[in-house]
Amino acid sequence: MAAEEGPTVELRQRKKLKSSENKESVKEEKISDTPVPERAPKHVLFQRFAKIFIGCLAAVTSGMMYALYLSAYHERKFWFSNRQELEREITFQGDSAIYYSYYKDMLKAPSFERGVYELTHNNKTVSLKTINAVQQMSLYPELIASVLYQATGSNEIIEPVYFYIGIVFGLQGIYVTALFVTSWLMSGTWLAGMLTVAWFIINRVDTTRIEYSIPLRENWALPYFACQIAALTGYLKSNLNTYGERFCYLLMSASTYTFMMMWEYSHYLLFLQAISLFLLDSFSLQQSDKVHEVYKIYIFSLFLGYLLQFENSALLVSPLLSLVVALMLAKCLQMFVPHKENGHMLKFLEVKFGLNMTKNFTMNWLLCQESLQAPSQDFFLRLTQSSLLPFYILVLIICFLSMMQVIFRRINGKSLKEAITLEDGRIGGRPEIIYHVIHTILLGSLAMVIEGLKYLWTPYVCMLAAFGVCSPELWMTLFKWLRLRTVHPVLLALILSMAVPTIIGLSLWKEFFPRLMTELMELQEFYDPDTVELMTWIKRQAPVAAVFAGSPQLMGAIKLCTGWMVTSLPLYNDDDLLKRNENIYQIYSKRSAEDIYKILTSYKANYLIVEDAICNEVGTMRGCRVKDLLDVANGHVVCEEGDKLTYSKYGRFCHEVKINYSPYVNYFTRVYWNRSYFVYKINTVISFQS
Repeated sequence: MAAEEGPTVELRQRKKLKSSENKESVKEEKISDTPVPERAPKHVLFQRFAKIFIGCLAAVTSGMMYALYLSAYHERKFWFSNRQELEREITFQGDSAIYYSYYKDMLKAPSFERGVYELTHNNKTVSLKTINAVQQMSLYPELIASVLYQATGSNEIIEPVYFYIGIVFGLQGIYVTALFVTSWLMSGTWLAGMLTVAWFIINRVDTTRIEYSIPLRENWALPYFACQIAALTGYLKSNLNTYGERFCYLLMSASTYTFMMMWEYSHYLLFLQAISLFLLDSFSLQQSDKVHEVYKIYIFSLFLGYLLQFENSALLVSPLLSLVVALMLAKCLQMFVPHKENGHMLKFLEVKFGLNMTKNFTMNWLLCQESLQAPSQDFFLRLTQSSLLPFYILVLIICFLSMMQVIFRRINGKSLKEAITLEDGRIGGRPEIIYHVIHTILLGSLAMVIEGLKYLWTPYVCMLAAFGVCSPELWMTLFKWLRLRTVHPVLLALILSMAVPTIIGLSLWKEFFPRLMTELMELQEFYDPDTVELMTWIKRQAPVAAVFAGSPQLMGAIKLCTGWMVTSLPLYNDDDLLKRNENIYQIYSKRSAEDIYKILTSYKANYLIVEDAICNEVGTMRGCRVKDLLDVANGHVVCEEGDKLTYSKYGRFCHEVKINYSPYVNYFTRVYWNRSYFVYKINTVISFQS
């Protein structure tokens, strides 16, 4: 048997050897087919190194200079260093005050663990309500800032507020650096990065809200998104080596996850990005494996964010997951994990686009906010004056038409070269360019409807316009269409890619640099003595256990400046808080003293603050004053045809309570007032007098 088995075993071994030889021969053929790059001469390597070194130095310097500029401008605008702590904190308005107040709470906690526990089981902010503030308000930036402040020993050399705003300004420097790098990667020259930064700073009124609300979540999150876009741009490039591809993948993974943790609305922005990648993949304009790797990053970040954000169900039913994982899986999750955030978003969009009507106070109040209106003509005028918008439109048209030309050629079955050269004049064939074109069109379409989204789109405009005018490929694509014969098109494209941005840069320097210097030299002052007096009175006169009621924006300031408990907060992602805000706003409606008293006591409020600015508001938009919206919601005015007009027999509460007559004095006792605020103690024992 042994002798008989010998030949068969030998035969099997020969077959295995033969198959392995075939595989090796195939590999050898593949290796022989791929061109072996010749080693570049030393002087070429030196030029490349010098170019990369100067570009990196310019990118880092641009980011640092922008961060220093923001710090200097903030100091001049608010005269920050010469103010007391209370006056500094008043500069944080609305929801910004809430975020910074929790940073202060973390620093006061005996330990980090205890501080996190108190935030996740917070019952000292909103009366009769325990909230997980870390999950509900995305307080990871404050947790990180508090850890860094104490771990680095900064408490001995710098005040907490300077450390906090310093981190945010530093992130803005990273934001600008990432935009610089992205434009550099797309165009091949760091001159595009310099132009991107210049346009970004000149148009900063429309590129960022850092000057007005430092602690906003977007100011913490968007720098990481810019890093993710830079990494994605490099990752999609066809001529990237293995090490560069791996670095871009790791950077993209880390920045995607961090971006998702920093901002509760980040998954909506990633959803638009996923659509852009899906379209890129659908037209076979890039190898599918790279796009699918990005999808894996999305899924990993979503589920890791879900776990670390205290099982945030909004991430499981986000449209991003629906697109990436598949519609059926997301539908199953929506059956088992109910969440109302997407429902609120859909209702808002229905009313915004005129598909539905509502009398709901909260919905109409949100629609009246300036950031949710369509952009004004001034926005487009500012972009045009800085020459940004005309060049952006030119670049977008050329890239879009070239992209469509490539798509139609692929649909018709025409073969295209994978390696695109300058002489080809086919800028729309590069995958990273196609992605950016689709993404900027999606963002721009939304920004044309909602002005607040311009802060996402305008930085993109700066980057894309700067890349285009500095890219020889773009000019070559244009000359290819024009069939330029008189001058060599490649030479002319190279000349224009240097001359046009240089001319733009010189004109911007001449017109806008003196303005920037004037802003830094001009000493402004944030003067709000009435609010300072109100906060001082609360800290000195109000009991520690007191609960204050008033507008959500003012309640945020009270929480930060005094630490006292309030009835509502300027947050709009919680049904209970939205209902509370609407109920507390009834102090500006035509309701009886008894109705207002019942509302306030149901939230255990001890003090009521009436703001004269809201009570006597003269709105610029018709029907958008708080009292007008309340009258519509309460049925006191006609909203639509067919509605009945309901007359209220009561005057407006905020006016009537100031007159001090019965029955208002039976329920409320005025204890403090100044030009802007009237504070009333809510009586616990009601005495009705004639």
